[in-house]
Amino acid sequence: MGSYLTTVGFDADDTLWHHERFFRITQDRFIDLLSGYTDTPDLAQRLDAAERRNLGHYGYGVKGFVLSMIETAIEVTDEKVPASVISELLDAGREMLAHPIELLPHARDAVEKVAATHRVILITKGELLDQERKLAQSGLGDLFDGVEIVSEKAADTYRRIFDRHGNGPGRAMMVGNSMRSDVIAPIEAGSWGVHVPYQLVWEHERAEAPQAEDRYCHLPDLGQLPDLVTAIG
Repeated sequence: MGSYLTTVGFDADDTLWHHERFFRITQDRFIDLLSGYTDTPDLAQRLDAAERRNLGHYGYGVKGFVLSMIETAIEVTDEKVPASVISELLDAGREMLAHPIELLPHARDAVEKVAATHRVILITKGELLDQERKLAQSGLGDLFDGVEIVSEKAADTYRRIFDRHGNGPGRAMMVGNSMRSDVIAPIEAGSWGVHVPYQLVWEHERAEAPQAEDRYCHLPDLGQLPDLVTAIG
């Protein structure tokens, strides 16, 4: 183990494999499906508001997204949306849940290299079955020393995980595409937060980068991660 950093956590969706783009494709399909039944101009914003409102009920993931699409469709059409449209929205959700996994550049190489010297933990939000499916299809599962599928990523979440799987948050790093969940929260817990951006970001996950924070790093992609881990120790 490294003399200082012993544990590295990886986010999954849009850090190791593509994810958000499938939500955007389905959102566009939702808007097209409803265009003949409502003149509401801000369907994307209405759907986003429903998702945020429902996080406490459904959590993160495809199922909550589909239920929010159905709820929004009912609201904006004054309960006149045809059953055929609801059926198509359900089909869209099933397609999202069955979509093959496509790893992002450098994902496998980065995890393999870091796993050779440090404990590596997958820390992801979402639905248990869907996240387990994606991890199994990714071919990366055997590289991780632990897998944590959580309902939310807060500072206390990281403290518990890094206490359980490592030597505490002070000797841990979290790597991910979400500034709010994968960078700011672990830094608040006392860990390193490494931001590896993805071209699409859900508005709920947007946040300003930490200012004058020694434990914050920005990398253009995962290809630079092994060198960073080595440099920290």
